[in-house]
Amino acid sequence: MAKMPQDQEFLEYMVKALVDNPSAVKTDRKVDEMGVLIMLKVDPADMGKIIGRNGNTAKAIRSLLRVVGVKNNARVNLKIEEPEGGRGPRMPREGGSRMRDVDDVVDDLKL
Repeated sequence: MAKMPQDQEFLEYMVKALVDNPSAVKTDRKVDEMGVLIMLKVDPADMGKIIGRNGNTAKAIRSLLRVVGVKNNARVNLKIEEPEGGRGPRMPREGGSRMRDVDDVVDDLKL
């Protein structure tokens, strides 16, 4: 089997360290005129660990991938694939959080 490109290898290493099911981590890499696109697929139960609160973990992973890309003169983008049937199970929050309704979310958008 051919050696995996450095950016894809780095992503897999990082993600496998974060998730509970590292054997379910799969990546696919495509290169076109826009740069490199790496698609990431994880176990649905691990999706929250990869996205993180407010998407902060996903943002950090993307930032680190961009750094790897700059070192290799490539623009690297990450697409996290949604599991079949939407979101995986959610962990209950501590402190009895309330569900937010659509109006709360729209207000946060500051349109």
